[in-house]
Amino acid sequence: MTTTAGRPSSTHARRPTAMYVGLALTVLATLAPLLDIATVDTLSGHVRDAYPGWPPNLVEADRDAIAIYLVATGAVGTLLWLLTTWAVITGRRWGRAATTAAFAAGALVALTDLGLGGDHYDVIVPYAYGTLTLLPCLAGLAAVVSVWRRGRPAPRR
Repeated sequence: MTTTAGRPSSTHARRPTAMYVGLALTVLATLAPLLDIATVDTLSGHVRDAYPGWPPNLVEADRDAIAIYLVATGAVGTLLWLLTTWAVITGRRWGRAATTAAFAAGALVALTDLGLGGDHYDVIVPYAYGTLTLLPCLAGLAAVVSVWRRGRPAPRR
């Protein structure tokens, strides 16, 4: 393998490290509410803080709804990471656009998680989980920059 004009070889150019990091962070954010419920259950405390008079069954139902939402959006994010990573690695023409669109969708979901309130909630998704869903977006931004820079021709000297 050779390099030309200071550009990396094609094998190195198709190694989307930021995408792998984003995938790992998304899987972590997807599993976090399930681990929370199985251990310390801060989600129930979040619901109880918003609705102190609710009986345990309603607290549990609301907690489960928040957890299902977080797991579902995380699962969709995981699928998008897998799809866009595959598209970039295999050199699909639509890979850049798909990566950019997936980043925009992920950022929109993360910002919604951080800011959407309701009835007695300051925010429906606890801030810790909102922040956790924002972390893969940082890797997504790096991935978008990477896939768009990769296609540029080498600078002339």
